[in-house]
Amino acid sequence: MMQPDQAESLLDYPYPSQRFPLMAGNVVSTSQPLASAAGLLMFARGGNAVDAALATAITLSVVEPCMNGIGGDAFAIIWDGREMHGLNASGRAPRKWTPEYFAGRDAVPLRGWDSVTVPGTVSAWRALSDRFGKLPFADLFEPALRYARDGYMVSPTVHRQWQAQIADLIDQPGYRDAFAPGGRAPLPGERFICPGQARTLERIAQSGGDDFYHGELAKAIADHARNTGGAIDEQDLAAHKADWVTPIAMQYRDVTLHEIGPSGQGIGALMALGMLDNFDLGASGLDTTMTTHLQIEAMKMAFADMQEYVADEAAMKAVTAADLLDRNYLAGRARLIDRQRASTPRAGNPHGGGTVYLTAADENGMMISFIQSNFKGFGSGVVVPNTGIALHNRGWGFSLKPGHPNQVAPGKRPFHTIIPGFLSRGGAPLMSFGVMGGSMQAQGHVQVTSRIADFGQNPQAVSDAPRWRVMDDNSTVAVEWNFPADAIEGLRALGHKVQVAQRFDTEFGCAQLALKSANGYIAASDHRKDGYPVGM
Repeated sequence: MMQPDQAESLLDYPYPSQRFPLMAGNVVSTSQPLASAAGLLMFARGGNAVDAALATAITLSVVEPCMNGIGGDAFAIIWDGREMHGLNASGRAPRKWTPEYFAGRDAVPLRGWDSVTVPGTVSAWRALSDRFGKLPFADLFEPALRYARDGYMVSPTVHRQWQAQIADLIDQPGYRDAFAPGGRAPLPGERFICPGQARTLERIAQSGGDDFYHGELAKAIADHARNTGGAIDEQDLAAHKADWVTPIAMQYRDVTLHEIGPSGQGIGALMALGMLDNFDLGASGLDTTMTTHLQIEAMKMAFADMQEYVADEAAMKAVTAADLLDRNYLAGRARLIDRQRASTPRAGNPHGGGTVYLTAADENGMMISFIQSNFKGFGSGVVVPNTGIALHNRGWGFSLKPGHPNQVAPGKRPFHTIIPGFLSRGGAPLMSFGVMGGSMQAQGHVQVTSRIADFGQNPQAVSDAPRWRVMDDNSTVAVEWNFPADAIEGLRALGHKVQVAQRFDTEFGCAQLALKSANGYIAASDHRKDGYPVGM
């Protein structure tokens, strides 16, 4: 039987999205309808949640190329029906990327070859299919191949995000030919075809992904680098491997949030929740000044620590993930939060943003939280000729500060923003979810978790709720256009520098959620994008 409070929450939709959750035994939720349909097709063919998620992810690389692609990174958290697994398929720095390679620069470039680390997305597709999939690997590519060969009609949100990047990317090697042949993004409703992507996806499907790291595709990437000033080569690609990992976690109220550990920012969400567990947000009230203030201050504390300490886990020697998640340390950080005033926090002493997210779940209890990204939209802007492979710019996440745990080094993973989330309750799976969008992701996970744990909202209401975002200066706070006016006034009275965003601003993330219920799943999709949940 469904719990009465859960049934009651399904009647409460306080925010004006005009959307309702989907309820079914098999669900997939993503940001693009064509991709959702690809996942549903795999369910209809007898596939499981991982098959549906992978077909969706592969299709997203074609129909939403401005936010992810074949040349990006990926992470996943999977509940297989009995236990939880984590996958870190992020890539590493080329062998030539020593600190001396970047001598004379203040930072790793945002665009171009010197922002490109080894792409890991293809390895994630293969690893997940091998371990958990039911359908043949090649079958998962059928919808994406059809869209790449025959084209698809570009949706309005995808057009806006695509067009906004053209000026920055048009001169990068290979970009114009593949993704802006007319010098612009395809218009809403215009059919876009990418034959290079079709050829690439076909080779990946037929080789089980091996061609990308050891075959002709690897050679094409390395040749393009040699010809246009890149550092990556065949040996860098061949050395890549995806890693199965144990997720890290933090209990908050009666739920536990699970994240992939460093070098990702998921630890930031766990740290903020560990601080907030020292306050009674339920008593502070839903969407109020005080609840929002406490969440913002905890997030700022977590960001300060992340910037100082978080890196490739192998490089975190002085301060480890366990140190940052220590309950006593987080309680001490919480005591620094002033209820009456905004602060600009510094890092503590533990010893004294382009991404797509999707989720799928099936009637046998398998749930997957999956995220893949080229980082800043199309990423580096570098596109390998005749392949449709847009290479990510994840290397921008490295520091060039000597001695910093995140300092660039050969074979090292950079600080990463993309994070899949998963909630459990009492050791049982509760919800697979994510909130894509650069530094918004960790703070989005905090807001989602609080709305579930503190206020019992249903997934669609959680997604619809207006969001806040701490900006990159770790001081300014942006809020959505429909954020409660009294809360905005209250935050400003506490000293917060609050900026109110215009409607249709895409900087507040996009959530997809699948909540387990007694009879199946309650799935929701963010109204901020074009997608929706589907099921059967």
